[in-house]
Amino acid sequence: MLDPLRPPGPCPAAVREGTSPISTPTTPRSVSRRRFLTYLVAAPALAVGAQLALDGEPAEALPGIPDVLDLGDALILAGLPTSHLLVLEVTSAGRVVLQLPRLEVGQGLTTAMAMLVADELGARLGDVDVPLAPARPELLFNQLTGASNSVRSLYDPVRAAAAAARARLVTAAARRWSLSAGSLRVQDSAVLAPDGRSASYASLAVEAAGVLVPAVPATPKPVSQQRLVGQATGRIDARDIVTGKAKYTGDLDIPGAVPTVVSRPPTINGTVRSYRADAALAMPGVLGVVRIPTGIAVLAETFDQAMKAKAGLDIDWGPGPLATLSDEDIRGRLRDAQPPFLVPPLLTQHVDAEFDFAFVSHAPMEVLTAVADVRADRAELWFGAQAPIVAQQAIAAELGLPLSAVTLHVVRGGGSFGRRLFFDAGLEAAQISKAAGRPVKLMWTRNDDVRHGRMRPASHHRIRATHALGQVLTYEHRVATVRTDFRHGLGEALTAAAFDLSVAGITLSQAFFLLTEKLPYELGLSTQLLAEVPLEMHTGSWRSVYSGLVRVADEIMVDELARTLGQDPAAFRRSRLSDAAGRAVLDRLVQAGDWGRAMPAGHAQGIAFHAEHRSSVAYLVELDATDRANPRVTKAVAVADVGRVINPRGLEAQLMGALMDGISVTLQAGVHIDKGAVREGSYADFRYARQRHSPPEFAVHLMPPSGSPGGAGELGVPAAAAAVANAWARATGTSPRSFPVNF
Repeated sequence: MLDPLRPPGPCPAAVREGTSPISTPTTPRSVSRRRFLTYLVAAPALAVGAQLALDGEPAEALPGIPDVLDLGDALILAGLPTSHLLVLEVTSAGRVVLQLPRLEVGQGLTTAMAMLVADELGARLGDVDVPLAPARPELLFNQLTGASNSVRSLYDPVRAAAAAARARLVTAAARRWSLSAGSLRVQDSAVLAPDGRSASYASLAVEAAGVLVPAVPATPKPVSQQRLVGQATGRIDARDIVTGKAKYTGDLDIPGAVPTVVSRPPTINGTVRSYRADAALAMPGVLGVVRIPTGIAVLAETFDQAMKAKAGLDIDWGPGPLATLSDEDIRGRLRDAQPPFLVPPLLTQHVDAEFDFAFVSHAPMEVLTAVADVRADRAELWFGAQAPIVAQQAIAAELGLPLSAVTLHVVRGGGSFGRRLFFDAGLEAAQISKAAGRPVKLMWTRNDDVRHGRMRPASHHRIRATHALGQVLTYEHRVATVRTDFRHGLGEALTAAAFDLSVAGITLSQAFFLLTEKLPYELGLSTQLLAEVPLEMHTGSWRSVYSGLVRVADEIMVDELARTLGQDPAAFRRSRLSDAAGRAVLDRLVQAGDWGRAMPAGHAQGIAFHAEHRSSVAYLVELDATDRANPRVTKAVAVADVGRVINPRGLEAQLMGALMDGISVTLQAGVHIDKGAVREGSYADFRYARQRHSPPEFAVHLMPPSGSPGGAGELGVPAAAAAVANAWARATGTSPRSFPVNF
């Protein structure tokens, strides 16, 4: 449905109107062959940016395998040329404002960034604001939220920007008092002198903006001096969220924007043959009916009136391209697409298994909503966008407007799980506004998104492991999935990071697969291959993308290999984990979760491990499967090593959310395809886990901080899902082969 344009080529750094940039390099220091530069923008208040640039070896010298360079590394490399456009302001009102070029969708990113700024700047956390930056094409690949990469990519640039601001504030205070800048210190949003004098950041902002060369090094503090980083901290927007002050797209009061809904076909990608709107137009409050490529839009004074009028439309629908296909047909195509195994099980014992994973809807709590005001010469839009630059480009092309005439305001989202990487609602809102000649507030219903939105593709897996004399000799994993749509800027980012896919002869999906999928165990000669089946349907990245499928199947197979070889599943994993950090995580989990304790009949423990995003995690769950139709996780323990943790409380919430995702898609939540139509339509039949499905006991243990931050947002899902599956197998005596198990 969408065909985003490629981002433009490199362009000069943008400077705020009426300002002039002056660059001042800080003292160089080695950080993975990179150096920091800081930029001062001479404005009425202090504004700085931070640049993270390559220093030395070119990107193409780095091998493209997860052990050395993973997807997050590639995205960081792609974003290096524009990281200096990250802007931090200290205003004369005493606010510290970081314009965040990422989307907040409930993952707590704004809190983590506020903590970094406050820590580095010596500011009170309550003085830091982290608004979401609008679409900024000059950022190129530096405004994509995904791949558990936000904290990893922003950690150093944000600290560098805050350090630059601190150096200039201290210099301004030293000049005011005629003191040595080295004798001053910062605390609670103020600069303090040895004699007791203090100057607030608000009072120093204007003077600091005039500092060209700071008198103290503009370098980030050593880790030993961080006071907020690593401390469990409540979300800075928690009160706003629970009191309704936080604004989502549906809460925005844009002048003239009228409630709008779309009538959509009964089958995926069905078409409108003809329609009559007389009855709908005659209904109370209806303001207009317009046709767009995806259906018929109804505009009204209220959403209730729009919904009622939508039901009054008379539409002759044409079938979609999948109208002859159902689940079994799709599974058949996936099985047929599987490449063969390389190693025949000759003269060795072997374990073979096949797995099927159903389609899964993202189903974020906040339904898709977008506001658009399209005029003849310009357009302005508001919605939650994980890839706002690509969205802005595609919408500008659709409207026939220059990119500079389209403004896209990024609005916080109420959940995403990868769904807001695509901007279906924003594109439709722009089309409707243009056709109707007025601003609109478009809302997708839950039914719209489940039946016509993005889904995690269904997949089929074949795995063969050969073994002899107690040792695993080979491990082959063959994956076939419905093709995942990655047209949200990822391909251009990989190209910018020196991955020329055309030369390599691989698809974008295969590149993503190669950069993310890693078997953490030594299992002899191991191979993993991906095959794709193209179907004309809307797919997209769902939590952990391929790992949420591949690694779940792997971890089930590891349990089965352990049983086949007569070994304890935890001990089997530990003996084959290839790195000490992973073994430490597993050891901590075995101890904290009391692995191996006696369980009643129909109850069992399950364990699983996953490493990705420069992080690792292991889950242990206890499952009550005495009622197989309604199994219940009664206890869960997670242990994670994510390098340096910014906010432990936020990380714990992420790992809890991952557990609920794992429970859902392993036990009960999936989407059926019946003759080209999605059967499910709401939470009533897309059976995502509810509060009653959450374990009464849940504990998170974090390993001691070390090095730079790793990724955590998607880390937990594969291990959580696999641990639930392994507990099911041990509790029921039947290893699951199709997911969800109750489908």
